Amino acid sequence: MSDADPWRERHVIDLFKGLTAPFVLTLMAATGAWDQHGAWTYLALHGTYGALWVWKSRAFGDRNWERPLRPFRAVLLVTGLLGYWAAPVFVVTADQDAPAWLTGLCTASFGFGVFLHFAADMQKHMAMKLRPGVLLTDGLWARSRNPNYLGELLIYLSFAGLSRHWLPFALFGLVIAAEWLPNILRKDRSLSRYPAFAAWKARTGLLFPRLGPAPQPPP
Repeated sequence: MSDADPWRERHVIDLFKGLTAPFVLTLMAATGAWDQHGAWTYLALHGTYGALWVWKSRAFGDRNWERPLRPFRAVLLVTGLLGYWAAPVFVVTADQDAPAWLTGLCTASFGFGVFLHFAADMQKHMAMKLRPGVLLTDGLWARSRNPNYLGELLIYLSFAGLSRHWLPFALFGLVIAAEWLPNILRKDRSLSRYPAFAAWKARTGLLFPRLGPAPQPPP
């Protein structure tokens, strides 16, 4: 990191992720929702995710977020990250908690999402460290070209589901269209330089795993 560009995009992202738990607690204090099960459930899920993200960022962060922070990108990032905080507002201010089946479903989605997101990012980090220049096509990447994004999708769907409101879903859709999809397609174009990419693409899904014969191990 140069002295000319001391701030990176990850600094903004890490700040918002780390402030999620204090933000939800502030909402609970302001509304007196200390006895609301839904608020505590949301705090446990999203607050834990925020803390894990900051930990991951320091231990094996994504290189994409090491770009120097520019004013336009800062505005976009702050706007998108503020949108993620819409869900807890609806959860904490709700007249009653989400039904038990929905809470269970969202918790399960969160669990699967955390596993996919963090395990896939760790596998990518170690592959780039131990096998630089080799296309990652095994493990969690054997059937999906973006298992980490799939994990994040499940995580944020769990947050939006607990809100029981259309707005968090709509805001999340905007983030997918404006940030995630361009990044995913850009990565595909970049990886297409590898000779093994065509065969890997044919047996994988862009996001969701593609079913079919068991993938062959890499040579």
